[in-house]
Amino acid sequence: MLQHQDHFHGSDLEKIEKIYGIRKEEIISFSANVNPLGISPLLRRTLTEHIDAITAYPDREYTSLRQCIAGYCGCEAEHVIVGNGSTELISLFIQIEHPKKAMIIGPTYSEYEREISLGGGTTLYYPLREDNDFHLNVADFTAHLNENIDLLVLCNPNNPTSTAITRKDMRLILDVCKQHDIFVMVDETYVEFAENMDEITAVPLTNFYNNIIILRGTSKFFAAPGLRLGYAITGNPDLIKAINTRKNPWTINSLAVIAGELMFTDTDYIEKTKSLISKERSRIYEAFASHPDFKAYVPKANFMLLRLLREDMNADEMFDRTIRERMMIRNCSTFPFLDNKYIRFCFMEPEDNTRLMECLMRK
Repeated sequence: MLQHQDHFHGSDLEKIEKIYGIRKEEIISFSANVNPLGISPLLRRTLTEHIDAITAYPDREYTSLRQCIAGYCGCEAEHVIVGNGSTELISLFIQIEHPKKAMIIGPTYSEYEREISLGGGTTLYYPLREDNDFHLNVADFTAHLNENIDLLVLCNPNNPTSTAITRKDMRLILDVCKQHDIFVMVDETYVEFAENMDEITAVPLTNFYNNIIILRGTSKFFAAPGLRLGYAITGNPDLIKAINTRKNPWTINSLAVIAGELMFTDTDYIEKTKSLISKERSRIYEAFASHPDFKAYVPKANFMLLRLLREDMNADEMFDRTIRERMMIRNCSTFPFLDNKYIRFCFMEPEDNTRLMECLMRK
């Protein structure tokens, strides 16, 4: 086994190729959390047929695209902001709000803390408890909110725990944040994978609260990370104006506009994705939940967190074992509050999932 301390992101296949001598094309990435169906056949055909779109600038207001997103999300088009991936929108929002002190629920995605730090702010973490299966205790959490906090960041469903906050609980959180003048940024990158998406998404709350912004993208659910198409939803007109004023024009190219307008109306692809993930999520969770070597946490998104229970098992060894069989999982020891006993993997095609399970469960 290699003794290096590298920890790999889902997009780091080139590093894997160099260290392990395995061609990246041979690796199935269970680490990237991307829809295993790939881009839809309809999208593939349409983009090919519209290649001439790059000869003209897109609509600067992205009116048609925002209308498609609004129809897909069930919100007003005026509440939608589009950007070059959700990462750009996170950065713009942090620059505008300029929080001095932010609270993040962890373990979670590291980009939030990075952007806050670049803006000169500091970050506090509220830890999800393992003895509560990483579910948020809303009453205890809201008791920790106060006027010294400017911003609350929530990933919902959360990465890497795959737990989720219901809209009912989100409303309670927003009420307390309103009292303390705290703005709430909710990253819903994985919400479309959730079985009970209608109970989780906070989009309807943007009609009643002006202290919330919701971020989504097309990288994971629509399997298009290279498209760099993200969007935000908020009912705060001042924030919308500030972001649009600061945002560079034409940050989304003409082909991405066409792709976006098609994606959000591709009901066949959307339903196939939801059906596949739902079936595999149940099958895989049940298999690991009944196995004595693992603690499986009930997943809401398209990935699952596992704790390794045997003393002779750790995340380094599991990563090494799976990558040698051309499968890449995520070692979660770099996430706050997790250690070398946690791994995460997403749900792929059934036959690939079965192969991964057999590899992980092997004595």
